[in-house]
Amino acid sequence: MNKQKFTDKFIAAFFVLVFIKILGIFAELFHKSFWDVIGTLIIFVIVAFLILAVIIFQSKKENNYGNSGRGHGGTGGSFYVENSIFDKLQSIYEERARKYIEEKDYRNAAKVYINLLKDNYRGAKTLEEGEMYNEAAVIYLKKLNNKSEAAACYEKAKQAKKAIELYKELNYNEKVGDLYREINDVKSSDTYYQMVIDDYEKYNQMVKASLIYRKKMEKPDEAQKLLLKGWIENRDAFNCLNNYFANIFEVNHLESEIKHLYKETPSDKKLIYLEAMKYEFKKSEELQSTTRNIAYEIISENISTHSEIVNELKHFNPNDEVILRDILRYKTGRNKMFGY
Repeated sequence: MNKQKFTDKFIAAFFVLVFIKILGIFAELFHKSFWDVIGTLIIFVIVAFLILAVIIFQSKKENNYGNSGRGHGGTGGSFYVENSIFDKLQSIYEERARKYIEEKDYRNAAKVYINLLKDNYRGAKTLEEGEMYNEAAVIYLKKLNNKSEAAACYEKAKQAKKAIELYKELNYNEKVGDLYREINDVKSSDTYYQMVIDDYEKYNQMVKASLIYRKKMEKPDEAQKLLLKGWIENRDAFNCLNNYFANIFEVNHLESEIKHLYKETPSDKKLIYLEAMKYEFKKSEELQSTTRNIAYEIISENISTHSEIVNELKHFNPNDEVILRDILRYKTGRNKMFGY
């Protein structure tokens, strides 16, 4: 079969397909508005015309090439024509989609991406850009199997229950808890937040777990208990202690807790407690005497085995030049003792 006969048959088949497609578009009148169908029909006719024009143009070009270059082989030219047609069609579709977006016609732009360019992701993103979140969610879910993006779209569309079901499948328990809160289902919300807390606690992320209690479940007492547990069980001890103190806003209560916890602190955790005292010392002048005395006691207990601990004195006497000179003399004398 020569190329001309093949092109003629291709064009005939193309017209048959166009006719079938037009019938299909008119069939949409049963479940879409008249103007939506007319809009779709106009788009299709324009695109079909452009495709036909490209095919005819390439056919003529190929015939001219064939007449002038017989004897040089034909398979390479056929391959070139096919690719050239594809590239031109793609450029036409891309330009059409771009113009629709400029006109804020996101639905028709998405149709071009999905139906003509076979790019479901860009189609979904275009619908999302046009704030057609429900339609975008369907594309993400049905064509891309992307539950995370679909759930996010349902969330933007205020379709909380649909989003919740998808987030459950993805094990996004904190998001599930957030959405249950939005629809005032506190019991379900707390159930999923507790799952998040349990996971954090399992991996010793006690501060993160405490923030769920405090910020999302509005249970500050439970948050403090968890931080205290982390300090006692040495599970991210310093951060737990630091955050425990940070959550006490009344100075007298904070001073009392500092003294109380220090009395119960074992010797192997005193150096961690000293680090925490540096932060508490800076908070208020009312705390400086208590935190300084605790620091002195810890330093004196450990100076024989950790001589460098003497440097910590400056944190609790930042403006005392005498202390700084004493530290220097102590270090100089110790260095001489050991021949440094």
